[in-house]
Amino acid sequence: MIETKGLRKSFRSRQGREKKSVDAVRGVDLVVAEGEIFGFLGPNGAGKTTTLRMLATLIEPDGGEANIAGVDLRTNPGEVRRRIGYVAQGGSTWDESTAREELVLHARMYGLSKAEAQQRAVRALAAFQLTEYADRKCKTYSGGQRRRVDIALGIIHEPKIVFLDEPTTGLDPQSRAHMWDEIRRLRAEGMTVFITTHYLDEADALCDRIAIMDHGEVVAEGTPAELKREISGDVVLVAIEGSAPEAAGKVLETEPYVTRLEATDDGGLRLYVNDGARDMPQILRALDAAGITLSSIELHRPSLDDVFLTKTGRSLRES
Repeated sequence: MIETKGLRKSFRSRQGREKKSVDAVRGVDLVVAEGEIFGFLGPNGAGKTTTLRMLATLIEPDGGEANIAGVDLRTNPGEVRRRIGYVAQGGSTWDESTAREELVLHARMYGLSKAEAQQRAVRALAAFQLTEYADRKCKTYSGGQRRRVDIALGIIHEPKIVFLDEPTTGLDPQSRAHMWDEIRRLRAEGMTVFITTHYLDEADALCDRIAIMDHGEVVAEGTPAELKREISGDVVLVAIEGSAPEAAGKVLETEPYVTRLEATDDGGLRLYVNDGARDMPQILRALDAAGITLSSIELHRPSLDDVFLTKTGRSLRES
């Protein structure tokens, strides 16, 4: 449904008296299959939204190729628009309009008759559990309700692909979980969903495949499980009581079971080991023999943050 080759975009920014070119997207290659939830994961400023806006025809690429739902993005953007839905991060509802009014208006702008637009609005309101709020002004809705209206607007014309830019930003945990269910429902109904997110848990739980982006480039791509399998072994987090991590690092860096060791920003250590359950007692014994006291030790399996850390040298959470 989506295929890009070498997609790129630069912007001119002013630094003092000089104008400088900033490469926001640097040659992105992507393939998104029909009927999957594809996630773009990365920190703010990584180029996710710029890529999304290019794919949605809102900004023109400087170079590269893209095919969206069987249509060439650069030669026929009008037809691409008819085949996609787009939900911006900031939302698109008007305070003084009702959800029903918004949905009918959007459907009419896609060329539907008034009767068909009204029927689709009724179906969308029911599908997104908004019927009881349908004739209240949008300014009275909660954040989760308003976000559901946004997505209903994005799919009222029944597109083949829907682009969702940071769909759960600013929502409370309950609203986020409900939004996840709605996105899964879209996929179950045959729609291809392309989302951007900086939430690790969201990408891991929701997406069939993800691309991790940093500084305008895709640094990793695959299913969450595949990407985590690339990092062999387990991760052990060690917090040192009343001392800098350097002394503990010198003790542990020569241990044969430690494949990699890094200091964390909070004064602890991150150890990559082959078998965490087996190696944790050895870590404790080594530090105890050196007279170093731990305040905590924690084992966890590789996460998407570990993937990002391995690929970029820094934590996505810290970014």
